[in-house]
Amino acid sequence: MDYLHVLKSQRKTPSDSFFKHTVYGLRYAYRIAGMKEMRVVLPSIEQPKKLPVVLSHNEVRQLLKAPRLLKHRLVLAMLYGCGLRNFELCNLQLNDLDFDRRMLHIRQGKGRKDRYVPLSQMQIRGLKKYIAAEHPANWCFNGYDRKGNPSQLSTMGVQWIVREARKHSGIQKGITPHILRHSYATHLLEMGLDIISVKDLLGHAHIQTTLTYLHVAQLGRQKPFSPLDRLYKR
Repeated sequence: MDYLHVLKSQRKTPSDSFFKHTVYGLRYAYRIAGMKEMRVVLPSIEQPKKLPVVLSHNEVRQLLKAPRLLKHRLVLAMLYGCGLRNFELCNLQLNDLDFDRRMLHIRQGKGRKDRYVPLSQMQIRGLKKYIAAEHPANWCFNGYDRKGNPSQLSTMGVQWIVREARKHSGIQKGITPHILRHSYATHLLEMGLDIISVKDLLGHAHIQTTLTYLHVAQLGRQKPFSPLDRLYKR
């Protein structure tokens, strides 16, 4: 406990992540040592009350048209249009695409769970054009390893594509692949899809995780507005 107190009180305070993993590491050490009744009660980790950053519809359109290459536009379209996590996009294979049923099979997502999400007709047209031009062999989106050999697209490669698209789109918000997933969930709720369906599409284990988007989505009988809009309305 003295060690943990020093970590939190010293002048050069470590990051919350470092402190969190120190506590989790000690808890794990207790567990593998068979210490069911802990002699030292470790502190609970306070979860930050943060809301996700979400793009507007117009910002999504700006981002999607920013890349010059069709492959890069499709990467963005899959992240936003299917709500994929970064690693789920990288793991997509050609046999996961079901154009007839307009569905995408996501295999072994977070928690090692499979799920299906819908594909839009726009995505299907783009994917067919991309496959006919690029002829990917196994992975839906190919990248290159350190030796320059073809391999599956890396998560760092996806992050680079998103960063470059944001740079050329003129959008001021910081954008990551996960922000496109946040935007997917929020926009679905705003378009009328129920929270349980959104939970299943995102692959969340607990509904509490999905409920966060209710604080961001503009829902309700009357859309929220600023009083300035009414104050100066002619």
